[in-house]
Amino acid sequence: MQHSLLSWYRVHGRHDLPWQHPRTPYRIWVSEIMLQQTQVQTVIPYFNNFIQRFPSIEHLANASLDEVLTLWSGLGYYARARHLHRAAKEIVEKLNGELPKQADLLKSLPGIGRSTAAAILAQAWDHPEAILDGNVKRVMCRLHRVAGPPNDKQIESTLWQLAESYTPKHEVAAYTQAIMDLGATLCRRTQPKCEICPLQSQCEAYIMNQTATFPHKMQRHARGRQTTSFLMVQDKENGIWLERRNGSGIWGGLFCFPEWDISESINDWTLAQFGARVASLEHWPRRLHRFTHFDLAYDPVKVTLGQKDLAPRSLPQYSGQWVPPEAHALPGGVATPIKQLIDELIEV
Repeated sequence: MQHSLLSWYRVHGRHDLPWQHPRTPYRIWVSEIMLQQTQVQTVIPYFNNFIQRFPSIEHLANASLDEVLTLWSGLGYYARARHLHRAAKEIVEKLNGELPKQADLLKSLPGIGRSTAAAILAQAWDHPEAILDGNVKRVMCRLHRVAGPPNDKQIESTLWQLAESYTPKHEVAAYTQAIMDLGATLCRRTQPKCEICPLQSQCEAYIMNQTATFPHKMQRHARGRQTTSFLMVQDKENGIWLERRNGSGIWGGLFCFPEWDISESINDWTLAQFGARVASLEHWPRRLHRFTHFDLAYDPVKVTLGQKDLAPRSLPQYSGQWVPPEAHALPGGVATPIKQLIDELIEV
C-alpha cells in the first residue's frame, strides 16, 4: 500500500503548498493548526499573511492577542488562534524557543492533540508517527470497510491501529502528506475518484461497490439554537461602538457589537453607557450563523445616538471603544458575521 501511495504522490501529490517551502517545524505547526476543520485552499492566504507578520515563534509570542486575532479574522474556530498564541509564549518561556521533538511535550502545548502532534513530528522531522485526521479516517474506513461511526471511541481506536500499521519507518513526511492528499483529492466524502485511485485494487469498499456507504455516518447530537440581539450603536459622527468579548465562549477575545437583553430598555442602556439618548432605532432582519454544534440566530438593531446629556460610565465586564467609520480601522479581530454587519453599516 505504501509503495503505491508514494508512487502516486510523487506524480500527483501537492508539492507546492506554502508551508513546504521552506519546511520548518514552526511553519508546519502553524499550518497544521490552521488546517484543523478548514480546507487547504481557504488556509493558504491566511497562512501567507500570518507568516509574513509572524515569521518565527518569537515574533508570535511577542505579539498581542489582538494582532493574532486580527490576522485570524474570517478563518473561524478562534480558539485555535488563542491556543497558538499561548503555546508560542510557553515555548519561548519554558522551551528555549524551540518546538519540542517529543510527542508528549508537543501534546502538552495548548491546541495540540495526538494527530496534530504526529503530523508535526512526521513532516518536520520525519519521525514515524501515525496521523488520523478526517482524511485519513475516511481512507482507512473505505480501505478496510470499518463499520461504525468514525467518531465512536472504539472505532477510532481501530482506525488508530490501522493508521499505525501503515506508517512507514522511512519517508514518513512524504507518506503523511500523501495519505492526506489522497483523502482530500481522490477519496473524498462525496463523489470519490475511485477510477484513478492508486489503492483501488486494495480497497474493500470499492471492491464491494460500497464507497458511498463508508465511512458510516458520524454520531451527531441534535443541533442547538441560541438567539440574541446585537446593538449596532453609532454616534453623530458615524463612529461604531465595539466591545471585546470575554476570552472564553464563542468569538472569545474578538471585538463585537454589544449583545442586548430584550428585558432591558435600550434607551436606559445608552444613557448608562454613553450618557446619550437614542435618536433612532432600526431593526434589521434576523440572520443565522451556523457553528459546528449549534445555530446562532441574531437580530441586528441599528441604534443612532442623540446629544449627550449625562456623563457616561463604562460597563465593567466589557472593554469597548469607538471605531471610526472606515473598514480598515478595526481595533482587533472581528468574526465574519460581525464584519459583514460593519460593512453594511458603513455602506448605509
